[in-house]
Amino acid sequence: MNKLPAQPLPGASTTANGGWRRRTLRHHLNWIFRRSNNVAIKPGRLGIGIIGAGKVGAVLGHALRAAGHAVIGVSAVSEASKERAELLLPGVPVLEIQDIVERAELVLLAVPDDALPELVSGLGAMGAWQVGQLVAHTSGRFGTGVLAPVKDAGGIALALHPAMTFTGMTLDLARLGDCCFGVTADPAMLPIAQALVVEMGAEPVVIAEADRVLYHAALAHSANHMVTLVAQAAQILADIGVEAPNQVLGPLLRAALENALTSGESALTGPVARGDVGTVAAHSAALREHALDTASTDVLDAYLAMSSATAARAAKRRLLSAEEYLGVQAALNSDDGEPGVLS
Repeated sequence: MNKLPAQPLPGASTTANGGWRRRTLRHHLNWIFRRSNNVAIKPGRLGIGIIGAGKVGAVLGHALRAAGHAVIGVSAVSEASKERAELLLPGVPVLEIQDIVERAELVLLAVPDDALPELVSGLGAMGAWQVGQLVAHTSGRFGTGVLAPVKDAGGIALALHPAMTFTGMTLDLARLGDCCFGVTADPAMLPIAQALVVEMGAEPVVIAEADRVLYHAALAHSANHMVTLVAQAAQILADIGVEAPNQVLGPLLRAALENALTSGESALTGPVARGDVGTVAAHSAALREHALDTASTDVLDAYLAMSSATAARAAKRRLLSAEEYLGVQAALNSDDGEPGVLS
């Protein structure tokens, strides 16, 4: 298998913002397979097998199929995954994993992170991986190291993680157009990973192998914890009798998120950023009382941790003076509703 240059080959076009045009994948695949006697494939068209018809696998399979590739089989165990495959991949046969790997030119592994290493190594022990076969996984945590058995067999390892949440329904297809994928591959094969992403309508962002866990932690910290934060705020409003918490929170949260994405930490407002010690102390005291009433401290713990982190970042950017910062931290540690005093 000849190595593919990390830079675009002659005739391969890129967009002004560095994204790859749809024809780039076919250009690079043609370049490889014209020079290989190991793999027989129709130029620019892949036979794709999907392992895992969960919310991610079925949607990405549909997107690749829409780009002109053939989905030759999908694995689905639960009734939900079978129904999802029927909805998003109509006419695609449900096959055993071994049969998919045997028949596919590109195997897409869309399984939970913790299941991925054992699946890959197990198939490797069976001698299932093939020379020249493309194998991509959708895990955010792992790079291509987890696909070492694929490489050992002469295959091409790709990590393609979509940075979005999935419902497993058709509405995800439209969202792919605004989505970025964290892509990792050996330098020679990186253009294939990038181009596959563009064929699905998304934008590739290159993540180094050593940075995959931090990359995934950043996404989980933002998206997953935001859901928890919103749920906690909605809980408090419901507890005090607000009938439609989401209606109250919606405009505020949308504006805050848009401002944060546009202006970064310059968009920060609120009592912590202003050094409003009295308000911070009142908040922490009220939430301590709420924790006692509900026999749960998760809201209080989250508020104190995020307020402390917000104050520290504001002080680092000189939005808070040293005195204001210490005052906020003391207020967070006070349980009497009055600004605390550091001893």
